Amino acid sequence: MNTIEGLNATYRKLNRQRSAFPSDQALLKALYLATFKATKKWTMPIRNWSKVYGESAIMCEGRLPE
Repeated sequence: MNTIEGLNATYRKLNRQRSAFPSDQALLKALYLATFKATKKWTMPIRNWSKVYGESAIMCEGRLPE
């Protein structure tokens, strides 16, 4: 299972557990927490991370840690 499929499976599981959310903020919080939980399972290094990080640092100047 690749990373995207795993994240989609996490979101589907969340959707099955809760069919309705009291507010948009509650939905965003649930998605954030599900994403955070899913990222703990990621063990493979990100391919070309130094290049991606460098380009992101240029596009988002001052937002990324050194």
